Amino acid sequence: MKVYRSKSSRQKIHSTYDRLLASWGVETEPLDLPTRYGTTHVHVFGNPEAQPVVLFHGVGDDSALMWIYNAAALAAHFRLYAVDTLGGPGKSVPDSGYNGHFEQAVWIDEVLDGLGLDRVYAAGVSNGAYLVQHYMVARPERVIRAVAMASSVPAGAQANPMSAMLKIFLPEALIPTKRNIRKLLLKLSGDNSAAFTGNPLIVEHYTHLLRGFNTMAMRYHKVTGFTDAEIDGLRDKVLYLTGEADPFAKMGGLAALEKYRMKLRRFPGVGHGINHELPQEINAAITEFFQE
Repeated sequence: MKVYRSKSSRQKIHSTYDRLLASWGVETEPLDLPTRYGTTHVHVFGNPEAQPVVLFHGVGDDSALMWIYNAAALAAHFRLYAVDTLGGPGKSVPDSGYNGHFEQAVWIDEVLDGLGLDRVYAAGVSNGAYLVQHYMVARPERVIRAVAMASSVPAGAQANPMSAMLKIFLPEALIPTKRNIRKLLLKLSGDNSAAFTGNPLIVEHYTHLLRGFNTMAMRYHKVTGFTDAEIDGLRDKVLYLTGEADPFAKMGGLAALEKYRMKLRRFPGVGHGINHELPQEINAAITEFFQE
């Protein structure tokens, strides 16, 4: 599976990835775990005596970018495992087993087994939040509690985000000039867009991602809707953190959370990059929910 459009693209993305990781302000241990679908790259950090929390990033980004404003604060309270999604533009490497038979729950099973973790807490952003919910439905005994950020409960026809993604990311993502990249970041963000646009390293990395990541490498990650009974099983175990300025929330995501009476915290003026735009509040919300 070709994750990057060229060797040069891979080098540029990994270069800024390493610089973002170095800016976390916390020491991490990189692990490469073999699975039937390829090698999964995981960053381990935080208090080794604390509760285990597994972190999943969104589509088209990676752990180094996703947790830049959260890693140090969360490390004081938890033992954390930041996973680079297989098929994403991080440092996980799919092999021939990563194909149309890819099963997300089986992949996460093997990641947790490789880490020696039986039961965990989990948190994810955007598609990472879907992965967390999907795994909780498939393996309810392995996830104690979860936080889903910039996401919704995938119910019925609302489970397929493709039409929403096309409306939001196009046309800027097709022509990733500096002007269009800034425009896209502003479109995705809320009042604190400077969390992205004001950080030159994030802008540089995001530019390399848009220009060099082969988005088709994620095509084996399927989004499926949950039944009402499955949604009922998530209600008391998942906290949803949603920005009211998030374009995905405004296109039905927030309404679905309210319809199904999920455990929800709304943040006015906050966009899709909720944990970047409002890191102190989000770090506090995650810590409080997992330590209740």
